[in-house]
Amino acid sequence: MTDEAKRVPRARMTARQRREQLIVVAKALFAEKGFEGTSVEEIAARADVSKPVVYEHFGGKEGLYAVIVDREVEALLGALSGALASRAHPKQLVERAALALLGYIEESPDGFRILVRDSPVAQAGGTFSSLLGDVAAQVEVLLGDQFSRRGLNPLVAPFYAQMLVGQVALAGQHWAEVREPPKNVIAAHLVNLAWNGLSALERSPEMTGPTA
Repeated sequence: MTDEAKRVPRARMTARQRREQLIVVAKALFAEKGFEGTSVEEIAARADVSKPVVYEHFGGKEGLYAVIVDREVEALLGALSGALASRAHPKQLVERAALALLGYIEESPDGFRILVRDSPVAQAGGTFSSLLGDVAAQVEVLLGDQFSRRGLNPLVAPFYAQMLVGQVALAGQHWAEVREPPKNVIAAHLVNLAWNGLSALERSPEMTGPTA
């Protein structure tokens, strides 16, 4: 390389490009080390900028983390809500929701790790549990309608919605670590357990053993 070529400056990023670069860099670090384990110095160093640049764009580590969490919540909630928005058969809706969650995990593993890790700066509306609560509310409406049609008590639909969403979420967290078998196989097994259980619900279930 000639001396002249060496002196050619790198193309300067626009403010928007720099902001996106910092988000990508910080997302990887937060997923790897967590919020407390990541410093502004590390973010700046990996992005090859000075610390003031990070503060200029986000006001600090907390602001940058909040932007990332908000984006991931929006992406995952959008995927899950979209899966539940159609008028498909309830069994297909369970399948679509499972595939939506697993697909998000597959496409954004760093984002998922950030969402499921508790952080002191995560806003009340930006935690994984609150996101699942929003999804459960949508499932509750669907289950309540199905319960009424089948002569089951619709007042217990909220509990079943929480159980169903929790089942899918926990399976997703486990799959995020092992990544096998393939997501379509996991989704099929989730539907097998959830749907076969729902389709055989008793109207007035009772304990079969001692309760105390």
